[in-house]
Amino acid sequence: MTETVEKKDFPCSECQAGVMHLAFITYFTWLGDELITVPNFPAWVCDVCGRREYDEKARSWLSALLSPDNGRGDGTRRPLQPASQKRPPARPTPE
Repeated sequence: MTETVEKKDFPCSECQAGVMHLAFITYFTWLGDELITVPNFPAWVCDVCGRREYDEKARSWLSALLSPDNGRGDGTRRPLQPASQKRPPARPTPE
């Protein structure tokens, strides 16, 4: 199942003369003292004044990825698999 993004242009709330179009831009944000860049980030960009409005769903996803608590979980750990139950490598190893 794929999710379809509707591309419905709308008037710019900043200049009222332009139209906001969906574009994929490079998004910049600070994470502490580091500048993070995200290529191909969805945004609505005005064709007259250049105002940018970022897709809220994409910003929420990015915020979750960059969260300092990301990956810490609830403190529980998965048990390790015994060596006999490990999966074989995806590719044959050269001999």
